[in-house]
Amino acid sequence: MPEDSPLIQSLRTAVAAAPADVPLRLHLAELLLTEGQAEAAVTEAAVALQHAPGDAQARQLMARAMGMPQQPSPVAPSPEIPAASQPAPAAQRPGFDWQAAEEQVGDVVPPRFVEEPGTPTRADGQDDPGDAEAWDVERPEALRLADVGGMQEVKDRLEAAFLAPLRNPELQRLYGKSLRGGLLLYGPPGCGKTFIARAVAGELGASFLSVSVSDVLDMWTGNSERNMHEIFQTARRQAPCVVFLDELDALGAKRSRTLHGGLRNTVNQLLTELDGIDSGANDGVFVLAATNVPWDVDNALRRPGRLDRTLLVLPPDAPAREAILRYHLRDRPIESIDLGKLAKATDGLSGADLAHVCEAAAERALLDSARTGTVRMIGMKDLLAAAKEVLPSSEPWFASARNVAMFANEGGMYDDLIAYLKKRRKL
Repeated sequence: MPEDSPLIQSLRTAVAAAPADVPLRLHLAELLLTEGQAEAAVTEAAVALQHAPGDAQARQLMARAMGMPQQPSPVAPSPEIPAASQPAPAAQRPGFDWQAAEEQVGDVVPPRFVEEPGTPTRADGQDDPGDAEAWDVERPEALRLADVGGMQEVKDRLEAAFLAPLRNPELQRLYGKSLRGGLLLYGPPGCGKTFIARAVAGELGASFLSVSVSDVLDMWTGNSERNMHEIFQTARRQAPCVVFLDELDALGAKRSRTLHGGLRNTVNQLLTELDGIDSGANDGVFVLAATNVPWDVDNALRRPGRLDRTLLVLPPDAPAREAILRYHLRDRPIESIDLGKLAKATDGLSGADLAHVCEAAAERALLDSARTGTVRMIGMKDLLAAAKEVLPSSEPWFASARNVAMFANEGGMYDDLIAYLKKRRKL
């Protein structure tokens, strides 16, 4: 490729700075064509046609660069000559196939806009929001607490403290109870707090709106508070709706320990939304939150009327472990699996740990099959060996929670945790 002249180099720089300047780009294309760089001229003319599809000069320059026969420029009809005898515009006369020319340069110049098929746009070029919400709202009607394996004590407490009052509108009216509520789920990681929250939404026949830290926090001042407000506004429009605040310790950290003013403002906005002061009543909006470290949550979030009820979600019991193991082994080649024995061998493991046990057992069988050249099934030996290698991921959490339960149990919030630690002889 010949080296560009200083003038062409200067024009390229100018075009890069003003890509929508069609006359400047056509001037560059004309110089490229004069220098014998026809392909480069075609590229510049094609981009000019994208910005100005009806530009006659750009069309003529494209035709010249591609070696097409020259067509005279369209002229206005003369009063002395009848319009019918005037020459037709170049785009209407045979001799130059614009569609073929567009196909030839299609791989050279990418399209300016990429749109999904069927995406409606407004006249001003902006996307039409229609009735779509800014936040994804799920409908987990098919999921119920009965789908949660075991954990009967957790289900009973949910039913008595949260679900039963909300299922009886007559009793609510009789006792003057508002259709709103807040519940804080806490416990070691990987024990199914999110799954339980979805099941609660299914029990209520409500929408489910899951909120994480990344959905709310924003680098620009004021945007985090606005995001929090819009989330609750969406929940109010979709009522009845369960708002699930995941990792509440990040969204609602203690303001006394927060150095960044934006984070404190986000907590203040969350408190305001929970009260429904500026946005109307929160009737039909049920707030569930989950955290691994409830002692790091701002105390104002746990006062009466907000997230005033707490529920400890512990590692799964034997029936729950059996159900979880059955779920993770359902699509794998297994034989002679004694789930009862395996559930006993995995005591203390969380749901995430049990999933890892099944994965590790499948890996053992796969590697053995690859080594011997004979495919074999996953057996109890693989699962028991994998269970011995997996350490309970909840142990570090209990080590931290033990000190909090012993020395910071204000108001008896951690009584359930203390009872469990004593039962397991960890206290």
